[in-house]
Amino acid sequence: MLKKIAFITVAAAFFFVPWLWTPARDYAPGAAVVAGILFSLFWGNPFAGITGKLTSPLLGAAIVGMGCGMNLMEVLRAGASGIIYTIIGIAAGIGLGVFAGKRLKMQKNTTYLISVGTSICGGSAIAAAAPALKAQAHDIAVASAVVFTLNAIALLLFPPIGHLLGFSESQFGYWAALAIHDTSSVVGACCQYGPSALEVGTTVKLARALWIVPVTLFLSCFVAEREEGEKKKIKIRIPWFIPGFLIAAAVVTWFPVCAPAGGILKELSKYLMMTTLFLIGANLNKNKLKELGLRPVIHGIILWIILGVSWCAAIYSGIVTD
Repeated sequence: MLKKIAFITVAAAFFFVPWLWTPARDYAPGAAVVAGILFSLFWGNPFAGITGKLTSPLLGAAIVGMGCGMNLMEVLRAGASGIIYTIIGIAAGIGLGVFAGKRLKMQKNTTYLISVGTSICGGSAIAAAAPALKAQAHDIAVASAVVFTLNAIALLLFPPIGHLLGFSESQFGYWAALAIHDTSSVVGACCQYGPSALEVGTTVKLARALWIVPVTLFLSCFVAEREEGEKKKIKIRIPWFIPGFLIAAAVVTWFPVCAPAGGILKELSKYLMMTTLFLIGANLNKNKLKELGLRPVIHGIILWIILGVSWCAAIYSGIVTD
């Protein structure tokens, strides 16, 4: 009972403390993930069966809430301006991932899941690609654990590196969206950097997530293994929070009377994201760490470093601009 009370108290604190105490907002996202991981590893997650199911809908609700405070035209403009970078990043990420996976002699499905998760949008992309590839539960668990672990590290490292390099909020938003795997970690990192970084990072990342559709089609048609005589079955899963985000932005854009309420929802969604990041961290346990294995970790780190450093250099040198 004590463990459950402590867990609920800490989770609630990551919602209310940043809301009520402004100085905590810059550090809350990174602290939330670390606190969740430490709680789970050293004391155990008392709600492991529940938090695993809660994180996805809470993440989606937070992202839709952020859309309530954004102008749809600006959202579409930011998404369109990053489309070339997105195409290049996804093609390079998957191509490099497959190449590295073959050199490491990894299982094919694990290779593709890590590559897709790294190149598009982390856990959402893995969840969408898994049915198309007919991936086994172990493949999904390993890929998710690798991507999540690197997400947590990026959430902590990217903001100080961005400040060290003198990135503007817009530049950091692009870097986070192009180089960090999961949408939640992009939002968490950008929250620490500033409001403009949050808008750019979230918008570009969601536009990037739309590429789940063509990539899943490609995997279904050309990569998935089939038994003799089996017909092609195309399975596509689009994260519901993408159209939800666009609809929310459209409502406050086309109906200005909703803008004040939308601004409040956007503000509250930031703190909901902090709590969600704590729950995401708490989902990492010792069993998941044991499942990783050395080769998938090396594979994920290679992709993460090459893509992260490449996008950072391109933005710093002015090759990538908004």
